[in-house]
Amino acid sequence: MTAEEIHALGLEEVARIHDEMRLIRDAVGFEGDLQAFFKHLNEDPQFTYPNTDEGRSDYLARATQIIETMDDRLDELFHTRPQSPMVVKRVEAWRERSAGKAFYQRGSPDGTRPGIYYANLYNMEDMPRYQMEALAYHEGIPGHHMQNSIAMELQGVPEFRKQSHVTAYGEGWGLYTEYLPKEMGLYADPYSDFGRLAMELWRACRLVVDTGIHHKKWTREDAIAYLEENTPNPNGDIVKAIERYIVMPGQATAYKVGMLRLLSLRKDAKDALGDDFDIRDFHDVVLLNGPMPLEILEEEVVRYYTQAD
Repeated sequence: MTAEEIHALGLEEVARIHDEMRLIRDAVGFEGDLQAFFKHLNEDPQFTYPNTDEGRSDYLARATQIIETMDDRLDELFHTRPQSPMVVKRVEAWRERSAGKAFYQRGSPDGTRPGIYYANLYNMEDMPRYQMEALAYHEGIPGHHMQNSIAMELQGVPEFRKQSHVTAYGEGWGLYTEYLPKEMGLYADPYSDFGRLAMELWRACRLVVDTGIHHKKWTREDAIAYLEENTPNPNGDIVKAIERYIVMPGQATAYKVGMLRLLSLRKDAKDALGDDFDIRDFHDVVLLNGPMPLEILEEEVVRYYTQAD
């Protein structure tokens, strides 16, 4: 894709997600435009846990519950489960000021150290309740923990295929697995569904601002203003993000491009196989070859649905 195509795709996706957000705004009875709804969600204390030890413990307990609920339903989506266990932990005090809001650390190959979904609880206002489900799915199950652990446990493949990282594949999978629970009937609370959309919106906006900076010659301030106008994220998140995109051209576009390619390939397989399509088979094709560039992933998926019995 050219930078111009990625920029246009981003604008299209931002507009679509804003429309879905307006439906949720209307469903919960909020009166005001989308910007006012963003402000309401950021400022109303009902949407965050208290900035106390008890509030942090409650957050971790709820995040663990979300993971456990999804784990109980994995057989609906996957033939293959990782052997490695996973835990939810708070980012340690020594690094919480500089760490991101959430991330995953893979376990050890021998299974003695579990995979860890880290939540940064330094400032609870940065970790709204309405984003908890989407964050847990992305970083934990069925997101990075499943993808990384299954890859690490593969047999008969070179070690680099177990340990390598392809951003569009790995982060595309993470974003895809934020959406997957929606199809299962999860995100029952409208605010949680808004949180899913808010995280998808953040990745869609990356397509716009990354190409805006590096192709259209936007200034730092232009890019910051775009995120302030179009997302519910606080200014601190926005400034750090733009400075990241300035020094890492193209990296941030990989999330949404990877997710959209996965959805497109899944649709191709479903259209080709009809009633014989099984999402569990599709997920095996995606996960049982280790991290792949998107072109190789497409070859594997096409082979799967053209050679199916």
